[in-house]
Amino acid sequence: MPAKLVDSHCHIDLKPFDNDRSAVLQRANAAFVDDIIVPAITANHWEHLKRIADKYSSVHPAYGLHPMFMSAHRVEHLDDLERWLQSENAVALGECGLDFFIQSEQSEAAKKAQLHLFSSQLSIATQYKLPVIIHSRKSLDLVLKEIRQKPTLRGVVHSFSGSQQQAHQLIDQGFYLGFGGPITYTRATNLRRLVTSLPLDALLLETDAPDQPDALHYGQRNEPAWLHTIAQTIADLRHITYEEVVTTTTQNAYALFQINAPQTKRNS
Repeated sequence: MPAKLVDSHCHIDLKPFDNDRSAVLQRANAAFVDDIIVPAITANHWEHLKRIADKYSSVHPAYGLHPMFMSAHRVEHLDDLERWLQSENAVALGECGLDFFIQSEQSEAAKKAQLHLFSSQLSIATQYKLPVIIHSRKSLDLVLKEIRQKPTLRGVVHSFSGSQQQAHQLIDQGFYLGFGGPITYTRATNLRRLVTSLPLDALLLETDAPDQPDALHYGQRNEPAWLHTIAQTIADLRHITYEEVVTTTTQNAYALFQINAPQTKRNS
């Protein structure tokens, strides 16, 4: 039987999948993507994600407040998040992080608001002993500064695009790095070079569906069934077998998120 894959970052709960979510998940299972980590982005979406996770055994929810949706967040949502995590099964806290790429988020006041939200979520994750799923754009040094203040914290920086030095600093902190569609583009020379040099036991595979499709599916809605193209690209770049990439990254995901798929699991 082919090795099983884990999509460590997929937004199967979002609107682009509303019309065919079951079919998308069936295609994922047929492609041996047996476990899918789905991080929430806003508080008003947590209940929707919970219903999806309750319905589909391959979907593992994480709950958090995404930095790109600051206008949707309220101060009380941090208390709501604590209460939610007390009562719901979550494999991680996320998606949280810092995003200074958007012009409107580059003022000092906007950065301060993001930082407060991020730091508070890291504290909650530490309290509940949950890994974090981190979104970071133009903010990795500050992300590193924050997680260093919580030495027991573990997690993943998804869609990693930083430097080799930043990568090793994160790994030294016990973090994994998520890689997806961007590494399949030949123009991404720095990223492709990086993914060949990092230890395989620090990597996770992800699609970030419906966004960031691989080069073979450019311009299309991304989906978890295509995760194998990420694994194959890493295998080709590192000159190792596809099975080695999948086996190691799947074990990495199992270890971080404390999931372990039964051999016969399939969605109905």
